[in-house]
Amino acid sequence: MERALAQARHAAAVGEVPVGAVLIRNGSVLAEAHNLIETTPNATAHAEMLVLNEAARLTQSWRLEGVTLYVTLEPCPMCAGAMVLARISRLVYGAPDPKKGAVDSVYDVLRHPANNHRVDISSGVLAEPSGRLLREFFATRRGKPS
Repeated sequence: MERALAQARHAAAVGEVPVGAVLIRNGSVLAEAHNLIETTPNATAHAEMLVLNEAARLTQSWRLEGVTLYVTLEPCPMCAGAMVLARISRLVYGAPDPKKGAVDSVYDVLRHPANNHRVDISSGVLAEPSGRLLREFFATRRGKPS
């Protein structure tokens, strides 16, 4: 999760919303990324989507069983749906997203009974520094002290 937080800091440094993600398989980093929505410009360039795409490219498979995704912010519906489709084994996330979180806050995409795959979930890991980074980023963007 520390690596995901480092990726989030990189995102903030280049003017992107500070969200970072890391995919781990068998104890090794498979892929890591941060948001690139503004840079690309592409609304789907969320950190989670970028690492899922990179892992699929590297493994030559869209099936990512045995993979754990670490991300600093609760995934949105798009990213949570992609996790189910990619069949990741586990999600570990930091800060909740009360506006569009699709794991625990607003939606429950990963646990939906119609899904043919279940993802194990751990939430709140490094939530405080992940949330603080987001709050400071948006306070700065709005011209307010954090």
